Amino acid sequence: TGKALEADVHNAVPTEKVDGTCCYVTTYKGQPYLWARLDRKPTKQGEKRFKRFLYSLEDCKEFVWNVEEDFKPVPDTWIPAKDIEFSNGNPLPDENGHMPGWVPVEKNSKQYCWHSSVVNYEAGIALVLKHHADPGLLEISPVPLSEILEQTLELIGTNINANPYGLGSKKHPIHLLVPHGAFEIKNPPALKQNDILSWFESCTEGKVEGIVWHCNDGCLIKLHRHHLGLPWPLAETYLNSQPVVISFNRTKSDYDFEPKSLFHHFSMLDGQRFDRLKDIKFDA
Repeated sequence: TGKALEADVHNAVPTEKVDGTCCYVTTYKGQPYLWARLDRKPTKQGEKRFKRFLYSLEDCKEFVWNVEEDFKPVPDTWIPAKDIEFSNGNPLPDENGHMPGWVPVEKNSKQYCWHSSVVNYEAGIALVLKHHADPGLLEISPVPLSEILEQTLELIGTNINANPYGLGSKKHPIHLLVPHGAFEIKNPPALKQNDILSWFESCTEGKVEGIVWHCNDGCLIKLHRHHLGLPWPLAETYLNSQPVVISFNRTKSDYDFEPKSLFHHFSMLDGQRFDRLKDIKFDA
């Protein structure tokens, strides 16, 4: 696309597109907090009006939203995403008629219970999956929320998007945060359709949901397997078949985790290594 070429996609950093739900870390109540993605969507009437406009080809004027009336209410704590445009102090919807935004994840939230399982606000930490210092090895460790402030991450796990990575079980669900751009693709395909297709179909590293190119100007260019008519999820993925080590350094963390919490379960596995990410199991 012109947008990709303008952003110099040929010199961008290709990374694995991880299949989860988008999160954001920013300040709330004076401390770093995890925020869940919540798009503000139009009411039925607003959507009807928008669709009528889209299908009426003779009307070439721009569609005008009435933000107060055309959109469903959101919690008072809702904030719009950073790249959203404003008019007269009101956030404007994107080309799909949605307003991307965020709501803070409160401790013990029922609606966002899986989000809340990967953060511990008392200790100020989050449960993060990233590369270990040793090549070819992943690591799960607690990371101070202050270190990932103003970053977006993907929440993956047992109860997210039908669990494409096969993590945990119904009895012992496992959820983790993955910083966006964390998994750089080392041997990316050339930017030609056939090369990308064969990379997805025949390369181990290509067993991913998609590619996100991080351009030098901050622009993100995304390609999903579905864009090429390829299936997802896969029985085996590149991410869930990599070895992983649990690094909790319990001596550094003098915090008593609640016995049923993910942090407690992972701290009991400190130092353990698993041949594949999806092999992690907690003792009953």
